[in-house]
Amino acid sequence: MPQAQVVIMLSLMLGMQALTTDLYLPALPLLRSDLAASMPQVQLTLTALLICFGVSQLAWGPIADRWGRRPVLMAGLWSYTLSSLACMLAPSIDTLILWRGVQGVAMGAVVMCARAIVRDLYAPVEGARIMSKALTGLGFMVCISAPVGSLLAEFLGWRASLAGLALFGLCSAIFIHTRFRESLAHRRADATRLGPLVRTWAEILAQPTFRAYALLMMGAFGALFNFLSASSFVLIEVMQLSRLEYGLALLVFSVSYLSGTFLCRRLLMRFGQRHTVRIGALMSFSGGALMFAFNHWGEPSLAGLLLPFLLVMVAHGIHQPISQSGAVAPFPKAAGAASALSGFAMMVVAFAIGHWMGLHLDGTVYPLINGQLFWSLWLAVVGLTLVQRHGERHG
Repeated sequence: MPQAQVVIMLSLMLGMQALTTDLYLPALPLLRSDLAASMPQVQLTLTALLICFGVSQLAWGPIADRWGRRPVLMAGLWSYTLSSLACMLAPSIDTLILWRGVQGVAMGAVVMCARAIVRDLYAPVEGARIMSKALTGLGFMVCISAPVGSLLAEFLGWRASLAGLALFGLCSAIFIHTRFRESLAHRRADATRLGPLVRTWAEILAQPTFRAYALLMMGAFGALFNFLSASSFVLIEVMQLSRLEYGLALLVFSVSYLSGTFLCRRLLMRFGQRHTVRIGALMSFSGGALMFAFNHWGEPSLAGLLLPFLLVMVAHGIHQPISQSGAVAPFPKAAGAASALSGFAMMVVAFAIGHWMGLHLDGTVYPLINGQLFWSLWLAVVGLTLVQRHGERHG
């Protein structure tokens, strides 16, 4: 497969996770009103998606190592499309939560395969560069999804946002079905047997490089999901932004993330992985600390929330490609299992954040900014210590 074609397919696969949350976020206040849902129930439409996304990868990874990437990938894409349609037609909040869970299972197959395919086709440093290009493509999609999600919610309602996800799933399934060739050279016949699977998981978890990059991935996702899970309520209901203004803010953050992926490639070429992570960790910490300082030591303001988060999003564009490729790099023969474990770890973070936000969102900005400080400290500790000690020494 030509490299440009691989990058496009990876962008679609990885972009599924971002679009499934970003296109949907501006509609959350409308959804809560239309379905007469409580705040914890609304948060559960996100956390159910992400819990099922994470847990399902533990099954999808070994299955993909045993039978190949293509059958798992196509099953995920078609199931995602159908479950998105079911979400759009959901008559109640409980039904919506159920189908969002199914959507998460399907999404788990697609995103897990994307990370494993990178390891199938490329060596670790080249894999980080390819992943960065794919995440640049994802960034373009997210830039579009923020204003489109706001327009759909404003003029057509929350169901239109879910219809948009179904359309994205259908187009992705058709494109990838006609372009993707199996990337797994050697299938593992014992990949799905319990004994070998448990041993494989134990070997992966015992690998210091995997732990360092998986923890970095968890921190980067935590910093992002903390903001996403609370931002529509804080910015629309507390800071009084319109849905269109909220969509514009998400667009600006997406552009910041996009710039981070470009910066990541330049830093990798000049400094290598570990020093690039060091730069990203310092940026993440600066963003979280400034947001905390501006809003705790002064009157909470829109600028005090949004400007520091720009730094966080640029750093996110650095952390994501390196951590996702770095976590699977030591396991060329078990990339599916390694991808699954790292994906599961991220969703543990999502569950914890979603549960905490459901209980603590109180009509103020403080749950959001306190969470950002926590994840900025996490990224500083992991990026400046564990990755420096155990990260791949390439470049």
